[in-house]
Amino acid sequence: VVVAIILGVKFGADQELSKGFSILVVVVICLFVVAFGWSWGPLGWTVPSEIFPLEIRSAGQGITVAVNLLFTFIIAQAFLALLCSFKFGIFLFFAGWITIMTIFVYLFLPETKGIPIEEMSFMWRKHWFWKRICLN
Repeated sequence: VVVAIILGVKFGADQELSKGFSILVVVVICLFVVAFGWSWGPLGWTVPSEIFPLEIRSAGQGITVAVNLLFTFIIAQAFLALLCSFKFGIFLFFAGWITIMTIFVYLFLPETKGIPIEEMSFMWRKHWFWKRICLN
């Protein structure tokens, strides 16, 4: 969001970004990458390894890896077209998706700390939302 604000306010069709703001943009992007690498980044790999019941864990993890790689490819292919279309708004676009992801995880991902893999199916059956979908 900070990068979007800087680029939206300080960088126009007839303006150049000053050296100070250019450095600030690079620093903020580096801080975001570090923060993402310590928070959301690895969760796409660790959470799926914890949430699948033992019976389907390997298949679930395989599907997770395939979907992760597919969407990484799609985002990489679409990024430049989105950047040209949205301009500084691309940063707001991805900030919006991170917000949606945070809300989804908060509401729909149960805590798995201290729950053995053998009991994961019971955890899903107790969750306020997923109990409607899980088969008994």
